[in-house]
Amino acid sequence: CPALPRTDFADVAAETYPVGTKLYYECDDGYTRRRGQYLGIRCQHAQGVASWVYKEFECIDKKILLSTAPTMKLGFTQQPERKTQSPAPQKQENLSEFDQKDFCGPPKTAPHASLSLNKQYYLGQVLHFKCQSGFDKRSPTSGTRTCKKVNGQIIWTPLDMRCTNDS
Repeated sequence: CPALPRTDFADVAAETYPVGTKLYYECDDGYTRRRGQYLGIRCQHAQGVASWVYKEFECIDKKILLSTAPTMKLGFTQQPERKTQSPAPQKQENLSEFDQKDFCGPPKTAPHASLSLNKQYYLGQVLHFKCQSGFDKRSPTSGTRTCKKVNGQIIWTPLDMRCTNDS
């Protein structure tokens, strides 16, 4: 898809991702990725269904790394419990058969990390926009853009919303 047009004063999110999409975890402030672990995940076909492929990944407290005291392995050998992002469960289960083959649902969350939306999008990607709080909202206050092929050209559909800060 072409570069996403800039949208001022709006947050963007996605609920499903086309096969081929790569996303990357970013550790929160004060945390760092455990050495040797890969930040990326990829949506790809597995047994006829689109699903995320995860590598082992963990964000650990930087203070522990700087400590001269020996660290206890007990806390780190357990795989952290991961929960799916809301409203993921309903959305993922309700994907049509077509969508399950070509789109991954929301990825798993990781403790002390967030996922960055990459700037490379694939045909069929739908992005959801909402005005940020504190900005003047002109109806409608939320909308979507879809990466589509129209007359042989790949384009983003227009966004039918406006968020302003009249200053």
